[in-house]
Amino acid sequence: MFDRERPSFEDSNNVTVKRCFFAYEIASEIVKDKITADIGCADGYGTQYLAGFSKHTTGVDYSAVTVEEARAKHKDRKNLSFISSSVPPLPFDDASLEVITAFQFIEHIHERKAFMQEVKRVLKPGGIFLCSSPNNLMSIARNPFHVHEYTFKEMEAEAKSVFGEIELMGVQGNAKVNKYYEDNSKWAKKILRLDPLGIHKLVPASWLVWPYNFLTSMMRKDLKQVNKDTLAIETSDFFLTKESLDSTWDIFLKVTKK
Repeated sequence: MFDRERPSFEDSNNVTVKRCFFAYEIASEIVKDKITADIGCADGYGTQYLAGFSKHTTGVDYSAVTVEEARAKHKDRKNLSFISSSVPPLPFDDASLEVITAFQFIEHIHERKAFMQEVKRVLKPGGIFLCSSPNNLMSIARNPFHVHEYTFKEMEAEAKSVFGEIELMGVQGNAKVNKYYEDNSKWAKKILRLDPLGIHKLVPASWLVWPYNFLTSMMRKDLKQVNKDTLAIETSDFFLTKESLDSTWDIFLKVTKK
């Protein structure tokens, strides 16, 4: 896993935060009174939200430093715990969990199918797996923190090979969201003109971390100035759909273990 892409909460990053947190709001109804785990939890910003609905939620992250920060930040939550562990495997017993969430996580790891097999192992019969991940067809440039971004066809094939029956939806935005990402795309394409041969796709990912972080931060700060809706966009401006999946922003996978 590349080290590391984490939530950033400055106001210029508002749209990304709301897009990510939308998945947690969807999950909140599903985790009610359940024993759950949130994989790739980072500092627990979404994990602690789920704990407000669940019987117990465990956040899992590979970074021991981040897990310690999460424990300190959320120490007063009695039904919330954190584990530092590389994934896969998952640090849980067979058939021990009722819901597993993994939002904007699976694209960061090499052993993605093995991760799904672990999810299947630790879920109880009837347990639910929720997973979101960027739709590769809507990505403009290479993200050096991502090992692999799925298309819907790829996600469908891989998830079905592990679970059998699955449900795939897309995370889409309303006109405000889509205008923001249209502006985002124009900005990114201007930068990519400086790399007409696509060299950024060929060099080691570690070489791109600094320029990627610098340019992404610059872009979002610029968009905050030129797009008046940047700070106004909320989770309510996103929705799940089964229409035109290839043009949605994120893949949203839901599995019920048989």
